[in-house]
Amino acid sequence: MKKIISLTTCFFILLIPISVAFSQVPTRVRVIEASNVGSIIDPSLKDVQSDLKSLSNFTSYRLLKDENLSLSPNRPIDVPVHKGRSLEITLVGQRKDIAECRVKIKSEGTDILNTQVRLSSGRTVLIVGPKHGEGVAIIALSARF
Repeated sequence: MKKIISLTTCFFILLIPISVAFSQVPTRVRVIEASNVGSIIDPSLKDVQSDLKSLSNFTSYRLLKDENLSLSPNRPIDVPVHKGRSLEITLVGQRKDIAECRVKIKSEGTDILNTQVRLSSGRTVLIVGPKHGEGVAIIALSARF
């Protein structure tokens, strides 16, 4: 009986580091301004350039913000984007190969966009947001886990 209890205890102790490793998701958040003012594409957006062009008819893409975050389950992270605007990202679910996140864009504290996305490791999800300057804001989310 003691062996069974000891083996069970060892089994659970071995699982704890695995669950902790999966509890935080390293995430890259980029805020991009897409417009028809000029035809310049920020060189730092090469990895998503073809996706951006297929998503919209804009001719210019400028990186406004690039941040690396560590998302923890049900702990929202607020990313200031522009005067009076912020981006709130919350990890709401996770499986071995997918992280599910709630993404909110807020203006003066009010939600103007509230959506949920599934991130696969190494892939980028693009979300077209509200009007920004002469165009729109696009959120690029990617994760590695």
